[in-house]
Amino acid sequence: MNSVIYHAFSQKDAKEFDIQHPGTQRAEAFVRAFLKRSMPRMSRQAQEDHLQRKAVVLEYFTHRKQKEKKKKSKGLSAKQRRELRLFDINPEQQRYSLFLPLHELWKQYIRDLCNGLKPDMQPQMIQAKLLKADLHGAIVSVTKSKCPSYVGITGILLQETKHIFKIITKEDRLKVIPKLNCVFTVEIDGFISYIYGSKFQLRSSERSAKKFKAKGTIDL
Repeated sequence: MNSVIYHAFSQKDAKEFDIQHPGTQRAEAFVRAFLKRSMPRMSRQAQEDHLQRKAVVLEYFTHRKQKEKKKKSKGLSAKQRRELRLFDINPEQQRYSLFLPLHELWKQYIRDLCNGLKPDMQPQMIQAKLLKADLHGAIVSVTKSKCPSYVGITGILLQETKHIFKIITKEDRLKVIPKLNCVFTVEIDGFISYIYGSKFQLRSSERSAKKFKAKGTIDL
């Protein structure tokens, strides 16, 4: 009897009497709630207008955190480094014997750089590599200079700047030699390389990209 009195409307009857099926109402409620969660910044009218015009791929909405700009730490200026005396060598450390291990490391570094120093190697090739190599630890000698007191000074190179060499001699004296108007020699395993200081006024880090002339100059 109940099945005769109560029965579900067919889609045809619901359309004829303009009656919505309860399942349809639940589906619309679910869709509205889902759209509200997915697009919280859009009004209901804006959502309907947006959906009527084109298909929309709904994604999970997350608040994007703004990345904080990291401040780059600024290094010390040249003036500040001088004031702090960062590169000064203490008098008790100014000993020739203390830097002999550094010289041995430098010789091994040059041998590796030149793939082994063999007697039949071309001096021009060794000269070109030495001019671009790091010279800290090399034994450097002053062979020519417009200042006669510099000629003959020999020692291990401890520091190099754009304009000077700092050399420790066998007498445990730290000498500051300007590059300008001086000619230096560097010797390793019988090979002697000449460095014209006036053409060598570069920082050691800048020499690797510098193109030196194949022929040296006799100008001091």
